[in-house]
Amino acid sequence: MTVTLYPARKIITMNPARPHATHVAARDGTILGAGTKEELAGWGDPVIDTRFEDKVLMPGLIEGHSHMLEGALWTKSYTGFFDRMDPDGVIHAGCTDIEAVVARLAKALAKNPNAPLSAWGLDPIYFDNVRVSRADLDRVSDSIPIGIMHASGHIMNLNTPALEAAGLLKLGLNHPGIPLGADGLPTGELKGPDVMTPAGLHVGFGRDMLASDAAGMRAFGKLCVRSGVTTATDLAARLDEHAVKTMLRVIEEPRYPARIVCHRFHHGVTPQELIAQVEDLRDRSTDMCRMGRIKVIMDGSIQGFSARLRTPGYYNGAPNGLWYITPEHLEVILREAFARDLQVHTHTNGDEATQLLIETMTTILSDRPAIDHRLTVQHCQLADRAQLARLAKLGACVNFFANHHYYWGDEHYRLTVGPERAERMNAARTALDLGLTVGIHSDAPITPLGPLFTAWAAETRITASGRVQGGHECISRAEALWAITMGAAYTLKIEQDVGSIEAGKRADFAVLDADPETADDLRDISVWGTVQGGRVFEAAAL
Repeated sequence: MTVTLYPARKIITMNPARPHATHVAARDGTILGAGTKEELAGWGDPVIDTRFEDKVLMPGLIEGHSHMLEGALWTKSYTGFFDRMDPDGVIHAGCTDIEAVVARLAKALAKNPNAPLSAWGLDPIYFDNVRVSRADLDRVSDSIPIGIMHASGHIMNLNTPALEAAGLLKLGLNHPGIPLGADGLPTGELKGPDVMTPAGLHVGFGRDMLASDAAGMRAFGKLCVRSGVTTATDLAARLDEHAVKTMLRVIEEPRYPARIVCHRFHHGVTPQELIAQVEDLRDRSTDMCRMGRIKVIMDGSIQGFSARLRTPGYYNGAPNGLWYITPEHLEVILREAFARDLQVHTHTNGDEATQLLIETMTTILSDRPAIDHRLTVQHCQLADRAQLARLAKLGACVNFFANHHYYWGDEHYRLTVGPERAERMNAARTALDLGLTVGIHSDAPITPLGPLFTAWAAETRITASGRVQGGHECISRAEALWAITMGAAYTLKIEQDVGSIEAGKRADFAVLDADPETADDLRDISVWGTVQGGRVFEAAAL
């Protein structure tokens, strides 16, 4: 087999024994070594690939919390507040008020006037927190069903025809996820999967709203290349047989550019069915499509006011959020998963949800310790120092939603949780000091896929208005880069294969036009492309 030698302007290895190199040698998709040309000569006469001589290589970036849905959503109308790039590199302008949303939807409906209209990215917290109603969407059409998924993914808005189609436009409804107007009818806002899922069927969102079809998976792969990602998660899917077969087929295609780590969402099955399915999926995993993991979603989103908060609750007086799982259900899943060495990732945005997780883990692990379970608390946004200290004692990892500082930091400060708690959100500095392994993430499509931006957000904690929010929780540039490589790999239990450039690991590299260790701003670094398993992918050629 041929040895390929890649010279580069600089190679950042994330290997503490040899942090930098000038060359890396690979064979059959595996790294032979990193060092100087002379040090690698012992591997034989190589083919020298000079494409990266003026580039900087670092380990392929790892997105520890994303959803392949990011690719599929671009077949629908984007109505988010911020400008956003699609898989083909086209920038879509943000909708900065409800009038812009209505105009965007009207334009989309004109192209296909007889089919239900679906959109995504709505973020009414930026519209002076004026809630979008069915009347707003009825301005687009009072005869065609319309549905918009919020940026958080935890809320959906429907117009009157969509509510009628879903059987929800009636008096007497009593559900915490269906707000009612002064007329006693639903406002059109739906919160939580148990009401969103059946209603979504009528507006172009399938029963598994987190699923992606083959075209969407390929579009997601393009986004990975554009952001330097060689390993990403699909961190909440039902993974029915059709979806599994599709994922295995697409991800195993010779030119698919990213390894996908899949997690089965707990919703919709009994704990026993969940465990049995996940054990079966673990046995069907491949190097490129890794399955056999569980995702438990415990509450909603803070900016959607559906996360569960401890006292004093929401700063603006909004009622507490929603539980997505009962304590008893959570305990059964964790007990069975720990006993079978199945890794669990839990979504907890609010600190009340984090507290329930801590108490449940404490009970289970006191009864039966689980070696190296690495339960990873996703988001963990409002956890305080005491909670993080307990998570460290319990052997957990945390994966913070660092992008929140930029996208919603100002709104958390003024509206959702107030100044004190907003400044401690996503407490990466505290977690590292307590000995926790820390990852940071985008939760794409909630925010755009892009680990270098996420690292910038964790390093600077700058909000959209330009303020540094909670500077005491900033982490260093080196720690941020570690979090999107080795830190993320550890939270996924794949650090033996990826996360650093060293002998024996996969030949996965992010190819950058500037040096992330010395650049003024990580956000500004251009990604040339990736090398994944020794296969080269240039973003400009997608």
